[in-house]
Amino acid sequence: MTQTIVSERDGAVLTLRLNRPEKKNALTRDMYSRLATALQQADADASVHAIVLCGSAHCFTSGNDIVDFLEVPPTDMDSPVFCFMRSLLACRKPVVAAVAGAAVGIGTTLLLHCDLVYVAGDARLRMPFVNLGLSPEFGSSLLLPQRLGQARAAGLLLLGEGFSGEQAANWGLANAALEDGEAVLRQAHAAAHRLAALAPAAVQDSKRLMRAPGREQLQRVIEEESWLFIQRLKSPEAVAALSGFIHKAAP
Repeated sequence: MTQTIVSERDGAVLTLRLNRPEKKNALTRDMYSRLATALQQADADASVHAIVLCGSAHCFTSGNDIVDFLEVPPTDMDSPVFCFMRSLLACRKPVVAAVAGAAVGIGTTLLLHCDLVYVAGDARLRMPFVNLGLSPEFGSSLLLPQRLGQARAAGLLLLGEGFSGEQAANWGLANAALEDGEAVLRQAHAAAHRLAALAPAAVQDSKRLMRAPGREQLQRVIEEESWLFIQRLKSPEAVAALSGFIHKAAP
Protein backbone atom coordinates (compact mmCIF):
# COMPACT_ATOMS: atom_id res chain seq x y z
CA MET A 1 0.00 0.00 0.00
CA THR A 2 1.34 3.41 -0.98
CA GLN A 3 2.34 5.69 1.87
CA THR A 4 0.45 8.96 1.55
CA ILE A 5 2.86 10.69 3.96
CA VAL A 6 6.47 9.76 3.33
CA SER A 7 8.85 10.46 6.20
CA GLU A 8 12.57 10.67 5.37
CA ARG A 9 15.59 11.51 7.52
CA ASP A 10 18.79 13.11 6.30
CA GLY A 11 20.94 13.78 9.32
CA ALA A 12 19.11 16.22 11.59
CA VAL A 13 16.56 17.12 8.89
CA LEU A 14 13.19 15.37 8.70
CA THR A 15 11.23 15.59 5.46
CA LEU A 16 7.47 15.02 5.46
CA ARG A 17 6.33 14.57 1.88
CA LEU A 18 2.72 14.47 0.70
CA ASN A 19 2.47 11.48 -1.63
CA ARG A 20 -0.94 11.07 -3.23
CA PRO A 21 -0.19 12.16 -6.80
CA GLU A 22 -3.30 10.58 -8.34
CA LYS A 23 -5.40 13.01 -6.25
CA LYS A 24 -3.02 15.98 -6.51
CA ASN A 25 -1.98 15.30 -2.90
CA ALA A 26 -5.51 16.06 -1.61
CA LEU A 27 -5.47 15.68 2.16
CA THR A 28 -7.54 13.01 3.90
CA ARG A 29 -8.33 12.49 7.59
CA ASP A 30 -5.65 9.80 7.74
CA MET A 31 -3.06 12.12 6.19
CA TYR A 32 -3.86 14.87 8.69
CA SER A 33 -3.48 12.37 11.55
CA ARG A 34 -0.17 11.12 10.21
CA LEU A 35 1.15 14.65 9.76
CA ALA A 36 0.08 15.62 13.27
CA THR A 37 1.77 12.58 14.79
CA ALA A 38 4.94 13.08 12.75
CA LEU A 39 5.19 16.74 13.80
CA GLN A 40 4.65 15.87 17.46
CA GLN A 41 7.27 13.13 17.35
CA ALA A 42 9.75 15.38 15.57
CA ASP A 43 9.19 18.11 18.11
CA ALA A 44 9.98 15.68 20.93
CA ASP A 45 13.02 14.16 19.19
CA ALA A 46 16.20 16.04 20.11
CA SER A 47 17.97 14.62 17.06
CA VAL A 48 15.59 16.43 14.70
CA HIS A 49 16.68 20.05 14.23
CA ALA A 50 14.58 21.09 11.21
CA ILE A 51 11.57 19.86 9.22
CA VAL A 52 10.79 20.12 5.50
CA LEU A 53 7.15 19.95 4.46
CA CYS A 54 6.66 19.34 0.75
CA GLY A 55 4.76 17.60 -2.00
CA SER A 56 6.28 16.68 -5.35
CA ALA A 57 8.14 18.92 -7.77
CA HIS A 58 4.83 19.32 -9.61
CA CYS A 59 2.18 19.64 -6.88
CA PHE A 60 2.09 20.68 -3.24
CA THR A 61 -1.55 19.92 -2.40
CA SER A 62 -5.00 20.55 -3.86
CA GLY A 63 -6.34 20.98 -0.32
CA ASN A 64 -8.92 18.85 1.42
CA ASP A 65 -10.15 15.67 -0.22
CA ILE A 66 -13.77 16.82 -0.39
CA VAL A 67 -15.30 13.33 -0.57
CA ASP A 68 -13.29 12.14 2.44
CA PHE A 69 -14.04 15.39 4.26
CA LEU A 70 -17.80 15.01 3.79
CA GLU A 71 -17.92 11.31 4.66
CA VAL A 72 -16.76 12.08 8.20
CA PRO A 73 -16.71 15.87 8.58
CA PRO A 74 -14.88 17.47 11.49
CA THR A 75 -17.17 17.80 14.49
CA ASP A 76 -14.92 19.09 17.27
CA MET A 77 -11.39 20.25 18.04
CA ASP A 78 -10.15 16.65 18.20
CA SER A 79 -10.89 16.09 14.50
CA PRO A 80 -7.73 15.21 12.50
CA VAL A 81 -7.55 18.49 10.57
CA PHE A 82 -7.58 20.54 13.77
CA CYS A 83 -5.04 18.21 15.44
CA PHE A 84 -2.74 18.88 12.50
CA MET A 85 -3.24 22.63 12.84
CA ARG A 86 -2.38 22.54 16.54
CA SER A 87 0.67 20.38 15.92
CA LEU A 88 2.09 22.72 13.29
CA LEU A 89 1.28 25.79 15.39
CA ALA A 90 2.95 24.27 18.47
CA CYS A 91 6.03 22.91 16.69
CA ARG A 92 9.18 24.36 18.25
CA LYS A 93 11.46 23.12 15.47
CA PRO A 94 11.78 25.31 12.35
CA VAL A 95 9.54 24.16 9.49
CA VAL A 96 10.53 24.84 5.88
CA ALA A 97 7.83 24.54 3.19
CA ALA A 98 8.52 23.73 -0.48
CA VAL A 99 5.62 24.62 -2.78
CA ALA A 100 5.25 23.78 -6.46
CA GLY A 101 2.12 23.53 -8.58
CA ALA A 102 -1.18 23.78 -6.71
CA ALA A 103 -1.49 24.97 -3.11
CA VAL A 104 -5.22 25.20 -2.42
CA GLY A 105 -7.09 25.99 0.78
CA ILE A 106 -5.14 24.72 3.73
CA GLY A 107 -2.28 24.20 1.27
CA THR A 108 -1.95 27.98 1.36
CA THR A 109 -3.02 28.77 4.93
CA LEU A 110 -0.56 26.31 6.49
CA LEU A 111 2.27 28.30 4.89
CA LEU A 112 1.42 31.17 7.23
CA HIS A 113 2.70 28.97 10.08
CA CYS A 114 5.92 27.77 8.46
CA ASP A 115 9.19 29.54 9.20
CA LEU A 116 10.66 29.55 5.70
CA VAL A 117 8.64 29.15 2.50
CA TYR A 118 10.04 28.56 -0.98
CA VAL A 119 7.74 28.50 -3.99
CA ALA A 120 7.96 27.89 -7.70
CA GLY A 121 7.31 31.14 -9.54
CA ASP A 122 4.41 29.57 -11.42
CA ALA A 123 2.89 27.85 -8.37
CA ARG A 124 -0.83 28.54 -8.02
CA LEU A 125 -2.11 29.40 -4.56
CA ARG A 126 -5.77 29.90 -3.72
CA MET A 127 -8.14 29.93 -0.72
CA PRO A 128 -11.62 29.31 -2.20
CA PHE A 129 -13.42 28.97 1.11
CA VAL A 130 -16.31 31.35 0.38
CA ASN A 131 -16.61 29.87 -3.11
CA LEU A 132 -17.43 26.54 -1.44
CA GLY A 133 -19.85 28.05 1.08
CA LEU A 134 -17.24 27.88 3.83
CA SER A 135 -15.20 30.38 5.85
CA PRO A 136 -11.46 31.01 6.36
CA GLU A 137 -9.42 28.70 8.56
CA PHE A 138 -6.05 28.28 10.29
CA GLY A 139 -5.83 31.92 11.35
CA SER A 140 -5.98 33.26 7.79
CA SER A 141 -8.74 35.75 8.66
CA LEU A 142 -6.31 37.39 11.10
CA LEU A 143 -2.90 36.87 9.52
CA LEU A 144 -3.64 37.81 5.91
CA PRO A 145 -5.09 41.27 6.70
CA GLN A 146 -2.14 41.83 9.05
CA ARG A 147 0.45 40.89 6.45
CA LEU A 148 -1.18 42.06 3.23
CA GLY A 149 -3.65 44.75 4.26
CA GLN A 150 -7.43 44.57 4.33
CA ALA A 151 -8.02 45.20 0.62
CA ARG A 152 -5.70 42.51 -0.73
CA ALA A 153 -6.79 40.02 1.94
CA ALA A 154 -10.44 40.62 0.99
CA GLY A 155 -9.69 39.75 -2.62
CA LEU A 156 -8.05 36.50 -1.55
CA LEU A 157 -10.53 35.43 1.14
CA LEU A 158 -13.86 36.91 -0.02
CA LEU A 159 -13.45 36.51 -3.78
CA GLY A 160 -11.17 33.48 -3.57
CA GLU A 161 -8.73 35.05 -6.03
CA GLY A 162 -5.74 32.93 -6.92
CA PHE A 163 -2.16 34.19 -6.97
CA SER A 164 1.18 32.94 -8.20
CA GLY A 165 4.29 31.92 -6.36
CA GLU A 166 5.96 35.03 -7.75
CA GLN A 167 3.23 37.17 -6.18
CA ALA A 168 3.53 35.27 -2.89
CA ALA A 169 7.23 36.14 -2.74
CA ASN A 170 6.63 39.78 -3.72
CA TRP A 171 3.97 40.09 -1.00
CA GLY A 172 6.19 38.59 1.69
CA LEU A 173 4.28 35.32 2.02
CA ALA A 174 7.31 33.37 0.74
CA ASN A 175 11.05 33.81 1.10
CA ALA A 176 11.76 33.32 -2.58
CA ALA A 177 10.20 32.26 -5.87
CA LEU A 178 12.37 29.91 -7.90
CA GLU A 179 12.33 28.69 -11.49
CA ASP A 180 10.72 25.29 -10.96
CA GLY A 181 9.69 22.64 -8.46
CA GLU A 182 13.03 20.85 -8.47
CA ALA A 183 14.82 24.08 -7.58
CA VAL A 184 12.27 24.69 -4.82
CA LEU A 185 12.90 21.28 -3.25
CA ARG A 186 16.67 21.78 -3.43
CA GLN A 187 16.45 25.23 -1.84
CA ALA A 188 14.10 24.08 0.93
CA HIS A 189 16.40 21.22 1.87
CA ALA A 190 19.47 23.44 1.70
CA ALA A 191 17.82 25.94 4.03
CA ALA A 192 16.74 23.16 6.41
CA HIS A 193 20.32 21.84 6.58
CA ARG A 194 21.59 25.36 7.28
CA LEU A 195 19.12 25.58 10.16
CA ALA A 196 20.05 22.11 11.38
CA ALA A 197 23.72 23.11 11.57
CA LEU A 198 22.96 25.97 13.95
CA ALA A 199 22.63 25.74 17.74
CA PRO A 200 19.20 24.07 18.08
CA ALA A 201 18.17 25.74 21.34
CA ALA A 202 19.07 29.17 19.95
CA VAL A 203 17.00 28.51 16.82
CA GLN A 204 14.02 27.35 18.86
CA ASP A 205 14.24 30.28 21.27
CA SER A 206 14.42 32.70 18.35
CA LYS A 207 11.38 31.11 16.70
CA ARG A 208 9.45 31.31 19.97
CA LEU A 209 10.31 34.98 20.44
CA MET A 210 9.30 35.89 16.89
CA ARG A 211 5.98 34.10 17.22
CA ALA A 212 5.12 35.16 20.77
CA PRO A 213 3.47 38.55 20.02
CA GLY A 214 -0.17 37.98 19.24
CA ARG A 215 0.04 34.21 19.79
CA GLU A 216 -2.87 34.07 22.23
CA GLN A 217 -5.03 36.11 19.87
CA LEU A 218 -4.08 33.82 16.99
CA GLN A 219 -5.03 30.73 18.98
CA ARG A 220 -8.41 32.26 19.83
CA VAL A 221 -9.05 33.18 16.19
CA ILE A 222 -8.13 29.69 14.97
CA GLU A 223 -10.55 28.14 17.45
CA GLU A 224 -13.34 30.53 16.46
CA GLU A 225 -12.67 29.87 12.76
CA SER A 226 -12.68 26.13 13.38
CA TRP A 227 -16.04 26.06 15.15
CA LEU A 228 -17.55 28.28 12.46
CA PHE A 229 -16.08 26.04 9.77
CA ILE A 230 -17.78 23.03 11.37
CA GLN A 231 -21.11 24.88 11.30
CA ARG A 232 -20.61 26.12 7.76
CA LEU A 233 -20.08 22.55 6.51
CA LYS A 234 -23.69 21.78 7.49
CA SER A 235 -25.13 24.86 5.80
CA PRO A 236 -27.26 24.57 2.62
CA GLU A 237 -24.75 26.84 0.84
CA ALA A 238 -21.81 24.58 1.58
CA VAL A 239 -23.71 21.35 0.90
CA ALA A 240 -24.78 22.65 -2.52
CA ALA A 241 -21.34 24.04 -3.41
CA LEU A 242 -19.41 20.96 -2.26
CA SER A 243 -21.84 18.57 -3.95
CA GLY A 244 -21.46 20.57 -7.15
CA PHE A 245 -17.69 20.43 -6.84
CA ILE A 246 -17.74 16.64 -6.41
CA HIS A 247 -20.10 16.21 -9.36
CA LYS A 248 -17.93 18.42 -11.56
CA ALA A 249 -14.77 16.61 -10.52
CA ALA A 250 -16.19 13.14 -11.12
CA PRO A 251 -14.79 11.43 -14.26
